[in-house]
Amino acid sequence: QVQLTESGGGLVQPGGSLRLSCEASGFSTLDHYAFGWFRQAPEKEREGVSCMSINDGGTYYEDSVTGRFTISRDGAENTFSLEMTSLKFEDTGIYFCVVKPLITAQALCTKKNVVPWGQGTRVTVSS
Repeated sequence: QVQLTESGGGLVQPGGSLRLSCEASGFSTLDHYAFGWFRQAPEKEREGVSCMSINDGGTYYEDSVTGRFTISRDGAENTFSLEMTSLKFEDTGIYFCVVKPLITAQALCTKKNVVPWGQGTRVTVSS
């Protein structure tokens, strides 16, 4: 059974940092997949924040997080991370990870109506 499990969210002050992790289990291989982090903010549409293609390492960042967030895969493990720095109030939301085969990082992140697999992890930026 394939499963994605997010962790690492929490409450942080503006300017602070958090590292989110996503563990993918049940996959025989992720070699031809792209994975990404999506955000569901209050009263906003779900949006792709950052995505990575496992094949070529290509990445995509939503404009508002460019330079502040870094997506990565933890070695050859099926764990993916999102390092978030200089957090802002508008980064608040539930973050969840998504994997899809045979798709580029940009295509995944700009895909509409992405359905979350797991519960996500909540990030609250507040003073």
